[in-house]
Amino acid sequence: MAKTSSPATELEVGGRSVRISNPDRVYFPDSGLTKLDLAHYYVQVGDGIVNALRERPCMLHRFPDGTTGERVHQKRLPRGAPDWMETVRVTFPRYNRTADELCVTELAQVIWCVQMSTVEFHPWNSRRGHVEQPDEWRIDLDPGEECDFATVRRVCSVAQEVLHELGAVGWPKTTGSNGIHVYVRIEPEHGFADVRRAALAFAREVERRTDEATTVWWRKDRDPRRLFLDFNQNARDHTIAAAYSIRATPEATVSAPLRWEEVPDCDPRDFTVRTMPARYAELGDLHAGIDDAVFDLTPLLEWAERDEAEGAEVPEEPDEG
Repeated sequence: MAKTSSPATELEVGGRSVRISNPDRVYFPDSGLTKLDLAHYYVQVGDGIVNALRERPCMLHRFPDGTTGERVHQKRLPRGAPDWMETVRVTFPRYNRTADELCVTELAQVIWCVQMSTVEFHPWNSRRGHVEQPDEWRIDLDPGEECDFATVRRVCSVAQEVLHELGAVGWPKTTGSNGIHVYVRIEPEHGFADVRRAALAFAREVERRTDEATTVWWRKDRDPRRLFLDFNQNARDHTIAAAYSIRATPEATVSAPLRWEEVPDCDPRDFTVRTMPARYAELGDLHAGIDDAVFDLTPLLEWAERDEAEGAEVPEEPDEG
């Protein structure tokens, strides 16, 4: 995409002034959305995006030439950051590396990242006070190549049924692409390996209740008509798009929090940079109460022990970093 140049502008965000250079640069050619449009979007859903990212190590998906250009997966905070940007140092022992990743505590930090061509925000499921102990269990409903969104909605309803039986409160959202995520807040008292085991045990229970879902590990062995219950999104250093994050789709969809009653009829294409601000103004942050609904993973870890005693395997965790 050809770069354009336009005079810089300043946005006042939470008492800070954030400079937006080339505000008219188009990032989404199909809709004409510019860098300034993206910054205004994040301001309009400000409390929601900050709540989703707060104090979590965060990978940035940057698009210096717009969303039709190269995607840069940025673990480290970009150079030139003002002194009010915050980070958390994470380690990758297998590779003897560290990275100082973005750690959002206020909205101006999000907007500065937009200035640095960030479109998507992908946080960890742990926070800087306990980086090695997740406080968020993530259920990722990932459709196969021949699996339609109606199937995603049906499997999500099965997952809701199992959550209800466990006494867990799930917080659903569209992925902004073809799937649905459901988040459950947990106490930060288990490591990534145990949270992943618990997620796998839950996924196997959903799989038992519907032939439209699978936990088959290798893609080549999966039925493409089925939905993959991707428990591996709970592995260390695995990140997925935050609630309210823009996605680099032609339609500029966003990852939209949902009410459970919306799941059976929702369409991810309805939630875009242009439509989400009005929804947010009407409904507020639908994930605002997530920190008040903490679930004890013990029952799921007991399910995991039962499954493993019966011969179920836990696939090896992927490499980090």
